[in-house]
This record gives sequence, structure tokens and C-alpha cells, in this order.
Amino acid sequence: MTLLGKRLKQLREERKKVNSKYTQGYVANLIGVARVTYTAYENGTKQPPIETVNKLADIFEVTTDYLQGRSDSSQVHLRMDKDEKDIAKRMEKIRQDLSEDDGYMLMGEPISEEAKESIMDAMEYAIRQATRINKKYIPKKYRDKQD
Repeated sequence: MTLLGKRLKQLREERKKVNSKYTQGYVANLIGVARVTYTAYENGTKQPPIETVNKLADIFEVTTDYLQGRSDSSQVHLRMDKDEKDIAKRMEKIRQDLSEDDGYMLMGEPISEEAKESIMDAMEYAIRQATRINKKYIPKKYRDKQD
């Protein structure tokens, strides 16, 4: 297993502890490859192209240098566990709202489970992006002290 593969697996498994969605298939879908291709990245039997490494760094919020072993600091952009828990709570609230009897309707009809999942994926992406962007505005001297 390559260092890149070890780090991908470690980061994915850390995320999976907080959000069970983070399977190999889920990450593969996020980066636009087949699950077997992503599995090969984690196993070190295949090297991802640089564009894919960039996507993976964004998903796991680390630098490409960390993924490729050029740096041992993974904490540069890593989202804190508290943020993950907050996102999970928000997503659960949205899921409940969509599942209620008077939840989201499309042309007077309740939406399908597939449509709900699409909405959930889009909302999760938007919440994660907003959280990441808002982190830029926290003064550096307070970033390490947050819980």
C-alpha cells in the first residue's frame, strides 16, 4: 500500500466514524470514478491523476502535499469533529423535514426517495462548502482553540 493509499483510507475511515455515508463507493461517486477504481487508489495498485488528487484533497479538506506524503501536517484544512457532528445534526433535521407528511412536494405529489436522496446530497455539499468557506474568516490565532 502506498502512503497516498494509506492516507486516503485513514481519512475516509475517520469521516465514516462521524458520517456512515463515507464508504469507498460514496467517495468514488464524489470524485466521479468507479468504486473499484477508488479501491485501487486506497490499495495503492493505481495512482490517481492530479485532478483526482485535487478533488480528494478538497473532499477530505487536507492539502495535496499531505495526501502525497510531502507533508505530515494533515491539520491545515481538516474539519474538526465538532463541525462534522454539527453537519450530521443539520442533515438529520433536513431528512426529517423531507420525510414529514407535509414535507416537500413536487407538483402536488410527495417526492420520491431517489429525489429526497438527491436533495440530501446537494444540501450536504452546500453545507460543507459553506462551513469550509466560513473557516477562512476565523482569525488564525483562534483556529486551534476551537472545539
